[in-house]
Amino acid sequence: MPRLVDLSQEIYQGMGVFPGHLKTVVWDHATHEETLSRFEGGFSFHSQGLMMCDHGPTHVDAICHLDPAEDAPSIDEMPLETFFGPAICLDVSDVAPPAYITVADLERALADSGQELHEGDAVLLRTGAFERRGGTPEYTSDYTGLDDEAGRWLQARGVKIFGVDSPSPDNPISRTYPVHMMCREHHITHYENLANLEQVMGRRFTFAGFPLRIRGGTGSPVRAVAIVED
Repeated sequence: MPRLVDLSQEIYQGMGVFPGHLKTVVWDHATHEETLSRFEGGFSFHSQGLMMCDHGPTHVDAICHLDPAEDAPSIDEMPLETFFGPAICLDVSDVAPPAYITVADLERALADSGQELHEGDAVLLRTGAFERRGGTPEYTSDYTGLDDEAGRWLQARGVKIFGVDSPSPDNPISRTYPVHMMCREHHITHYENLANLEQVMGRRFTFAGFPLRIRGGTGSPVRAVAIVED
């Protein structure tokens, strides 16, 4: 029986979001006390309202978020196969901010993992940001990111999708965002704000991170999961 590892962060009011994105708001829309009088026999219900950015919690970017071209697909137009498949997790958590993650770091992490990187794989990068800063204001500003060559290394190796346990695969000190620009050029999407990657680093597993079917969405929250065969 496969083991499921939750790679998602919690969604809650007050959670950290990337600077400039909509804050997450959660409220009680209807309570048991309010709805009890509407029914007979004791039935009632409780529901909540959610307001959040499509790039707020653990999420995946749509190509149209990265590419301003009119024909760049929105999240509902992207094939479901994009968000599911074989994966490995590389540990680059020894690179401390504000340093950049380099090709040498990725190749060392791949060698240390004992895994082979195949064309079409998903690659998740454990930067350690969530473990170090998760739930604190510093999480949204104090993390590492890939340099230009490291981003292009992922593309050259035929990676289908990739993801990080931080707000962005780009270093927050960057003003050019080369990894996002690589994704724009090659239409490779990625996940941000993953969690619990220490549980799957150095392993091969199946990754699933399906988006909501948001019409015209520039991205979507996901419940990211690793399906591990022990």
